[in-house]
Amino acid sequence: MQLRSANVTQGPERAPNRALFYAMGYTKEELDRPLIGVVSAHSEIVPGHIHLDKIAEAVKAGVRMAGGTPILIPSIGVCDGIAMGHIGMKYSLASRELIADSVETMTMAHQLDGLVLVPNCDKIVPGMVMAAVRLNIPAVVCSGGPMLAGRYDGQEVSLSKMFEAVGAYKAHLIDEEKLTECETGSCPGCGSCAGMYTANSMNCLCEAIGIALPGNGTIPAVENKRILLAKHAGMAIMHLVENNITARDIINEKSIRNALACDMALGCSSNSVLHLLAIANEAGAPMDLKTFNEMSEKVPNLCHLAPAGPTHIQDLNLAGGVPAVQAELAKGGLIDTSLLTVTGKTVGENIKNAKILDQNAIRPLDNPYSKTGGIQILWGNLAPDGCVVKRSAVAPEMLCHSGPARVFDSEETAIDAIYNGRIKDGDVVVIRYEGPKGGPGMREMLNPTSALAGMGLDKTVALITDGRFSGASRGASIGHVCPEAASGGNIGLVEEGDIIAIDIPNASIHLQVSDEELARRRAAYVAPEPNIKTGWLARYARNVSGADHGAVMQ
Repeated sequence: MQLRSANVTQGPERAPNRALFYAMGYTKEELDRPLIGVVSAHSEIVPGHIHLDKIAEAVKAGVRMAGGTPILIPSIGVCDGIAMGHIGMKYSLASRELIADSVETMTMAHQLDGLVLVPNCDKIVPGMVMAAVRLNIPAVVCSGGPMLAGRYDGQEVSLSKMFEAVGAYKAHLIDEEKLTECETGSCPGCGSCAGMYTANSMNCLCEAIGIALPGNGTIPAVENKRILLAKHAGMAIMHLVENNITARDIINEKSIRNALACDMALGCSSNSVLHLLAIANEAGAPMDLKTFNEMSEKVPNLCHLAPAGPTHIQDLNLAGGVPAVQAELAKGGLIDTSLLTVTGKTVGENIKNAKILDQNAIRPLDNPYSKTGGIQILWGNLAPDGCVVKRSAVAPEMLCHSGPARVFDSEETAIDAIYNGRIKDGDVVVIRYEGPKGGPGMREMLNPTSALAGMGLDKTVALITDGRFSGASRGASIGHVCPEAASGGNIGLVEEGDIIAIDIPNASIHLQVSDEELARRRAAYVAPEPNIKTGWLARYARNVSGADHGAVMQ
């Protein structure tokens, strides 16, 4: 077995390198084994990461048991919930690129033989996976697991209910006492927030794509099985290293399509579109937005997890988890079961005994929530290069909607109008200059969507943005409009009162303004000054691609 780490541990020329390892307490025996980076996003500012020190220690134990030398490496990570609604959210999506670059840097600088990636929350998971396929070395993802659902008003709830409670409070539908009850009851402990939000979406999709062990996306953070999973992840990386099975052996065009099929069945966050595009790009298997609609036409939506429905990730776990979903899809020939995974076995071997244990959480193929998948891409003169909606979280009466545009050039001005009762039934709220370049950073619009839902307007008001939405958003929330306003997109030409027609079943979004009028507006258009002119975000804005290409750095 030829080890990359021999470049820093073997031969007389590497005596200075070994001296530095000895300075840290490594033994010769440890340096003669494969060096495995355990990249942990543990911190004391993210509830999904507060316990990752325990997960990382369990991974390290597994690596040692299987004959490797684990080396702990830190990673940054943003809590999207804490960053929500202010300038901090501009840094969330951008941090994905920093994470990928930093994992690449630490791996190449120290010549590690393999990686166990220990993320949990939104952009950390795809950032680490992007690095793994870019480096194309053996890698396993082991997340920290989902938070248990909280309790509020006698029901199981998760973070989306908390954001919606603010809207209900602003509309005088609940009082301050009820708001506090929700505040103290919705997030009961460590883990990624309990709905099918972006973090849990990506942790489930890591299973579906084969880069994580079964259970990675659904075993609750507080269960003993999460520690057992981490130990097995440490053992699994050693099998991959010994057999030279690399990230691109597992993540490729076919496995990405498997992940996309599971995305549609599970009803994942619309952010999964950005992240799958970015991962595919790094894997050398780029895909376009049309692929998402092709898959949506074939794969039914089998799960209505929060915020689309009342079930949470713990319910999905008890119902059989991602393997049960995969087994159901396999019955219809909707996934490729021959593909290799980090277990060392194929998808088919992993799921041979899997089945649905609770049809309230996972419906069978012959009784889906809808015959089409959870994500839909829309096109039209408002979004010539596409935009994205989480179809499974849209009320039936809002699948087709036409109404007057209420135009805002930032999230802050839109949320002020919503909170102060200036948005009415039938309106189409347009929030622009929040895209990858224009924001910069493509902020999530969870505050506006949750305010509308909390005020009872999610079934009468649509929201369109060149920014994006949290997985916790529900309603006719249409994001990723491309080209974005800051890149000259037509969303920058929309005027107050223009009629916008949305037809989700027919993948259409149209600004009912003539081409001649749009040309007149474009001739008179004056681009606003950039929102951020200095620092890392200014560099990001200069170099980031459009959302239709995954908002990757160029």
